[in-house]
Amino acid sequence: MKKKVIIMGAAGRDFHNFNVYYKDNPGYEVVAFTAAQIPFIYDRIYPPELAGPLYPEGIPIYPEERLPVLIASKALDEVVFSYSDVSHEHVMHRASLAVSLSADFTLLGAEKTMLKSRKPVISVCAVRTGCGKSGVTRFVARVLLNAEKTPVAIRHPMPYGDLLREKVQRFKTLKDITAAGCTIEEREEFEPLVNAGITVYAGVDYGEILKEAEEEAEVIIWDGGNNDLPFIKPDLELVVVDPLRPGHEIKYFPGEANLRRAQCVIINKADSAKATDLETVKKNIKEVNPKSTVVQTASVVKVDGGTGLAGKKVLVIEDGPTLTHGGMSYGAGIVAAGMLKAVPVDPRPYAIGTIKDTLETYPHLKNLLPATGYSPAQIRELEETINSTPCDAVLVATPVNLADIITISKPVIRVTFEVEELEKPGLSGVIKEFLERSK
Repeated sequence: MKKKVIIMGAAGRDFHNFNVYYKDNPGYEVVAFTAAQIPFIYDRIYPPELAGPLYPEGIPIYPEERLPVLIASKALDEVVFSYSDVSHEHVMHRASLAVSLSADFTLLGAEKTMLKSRKPVISVCAVRTGCGKSGVTRFVARVLLNAEKTPVAIRHPMPYGDLLREKVQRFKTLKDITAAGCTIEEREEFEPLVNAGITVYAGVDYGEILKEAEEEAEVIIWDGGNNDLPFIKPDLELVVVDPLRPGHEIKYFPGEANLRRAQCVIINKADSAKATDLETVKKNIKEVNPKSTVVQTASVVKVDGGTGLAGKKVLVIEDGPTLTHGGMSYGAGIVAAGMLKAVPVDPRPYAIGTIKDTLETYPHLKNLLPATGYSPAQIRELEETINSTPCDAVLVATPVNLADIITISKPVIRVTFEVEELEKPGLSGVIKEFLERSK
C-alpha cells in the first residue's frame, strides 16, 4: 500500500523534495503540503502540471496550523519536515506532534535530493539566515570573473507567486526581475548579482533549472537560502557562520548539518565580533568538523552620504528575513546609524496592517523596521509606515534600494555591506585552489 505523506515546508525545500524524491514514486501519496514562515503562501494548489501524472488534481497547500487535523483526517503515515532556519527544539516539537498522532517523522538525508551537475559547482550556504552568505556569493563570483571563468548563480527558491509561471526563472537584467513581478525579498537576492553581471536562475523545478544553467556556465554557484542545504551537489562546499550569534552554528536545523559537511567554513563579520565569541565559534567548528578549512572575513558597512545627521532622528530599515526568522536584533543599518551618530526612531506607533503584525510577532525588534514585502498590498503598507514615521532621514540597509521600488517622502541614505578578506590567501585562495583542481 502507498504511504500517505504530508510535506511541511515554506515554498522552497518542500517542493524540491517532492520533485526529486516523491513525485514519480508509486510507493507514496503526498496528500498535502503545509506552509510556514512566509506569509501568503498557503491556500493554493501545487499545480498538476508540476506535480505529474500521479497527481492530476495537483496537491493542496495548507497553513501549518492545520497539521494535527490533517494527520487525523488523512489517516497519515508520514510527516516530512522540509524547511530551514529553525531551532533543534522547534524541529523536535514538530516531531513530537507527529509521533503523538501515530505518524512517522522524516528528515531526508542531505544528498538524497541533491542533483548532480556536469559543471563544477561551488555552494554557498550558512548556519543561520543573515550570516552574510549573499555577500560571500558575490565575492566568489568576483574571484571567478577575475579568473576569466563564467559563473552562473542558481538561487535557492522563493516561488511566492504563480508556481507554474515560476517553474524556471532566469534573470540577466533588471528588466527581467521587474517583468517577473518579484517581491522585495526576491529582488534583494537577485538584483545585487545581476548588477554585478551574473546571470541568476531560480524557480520550482531545479532539474530543468540546472539543465538551462549548465548551457551558459563554466562554474555554477549555488546561492543558498536561509540555512538550507544545497539542491545541487557541490564540488566545493562553503558554509558561512556568524560570530555575532555564537553557538547558533550548532543549535539550528539544518545549519548544523551544513557546518558538519563544509569543506571551508567562513567566519564572517570577524572584524566586529568579540574575541570571546570568535573563540566560541572556532571551538564549535573544531569539535564538529575538524578537517574543514577555516577563513575569516569582514562585513564592511558603507554609507552613501549622511553627513550632518549627528543627533538627528533616522528610520533604519533592515533586511527582513535576517531580522524575522533569522532572529537578529539589528543589521547594517543600525551599525551605520552609529557611524553617523544618528538616533534611530521607533516605527511601531506608526506601523499599519501586516507591518504592524510583523513587529508584534517579533518583539525583539527595537527602533528599526524589517523590509517585509511579500505582496503588493504589504509593499503599500510598508511604504505608508515609512512615510508616516517622523524622522529626518531614512537609512535603507536592504540589499536592494527600496527607493527604487516605493516612494519615500524623506531623504534616503543608502547603506550597503560587502565581504572583504582579513587574511591571505584566505577565501580567494580556497577558490583559486579549487579552480586548479577542477582543470
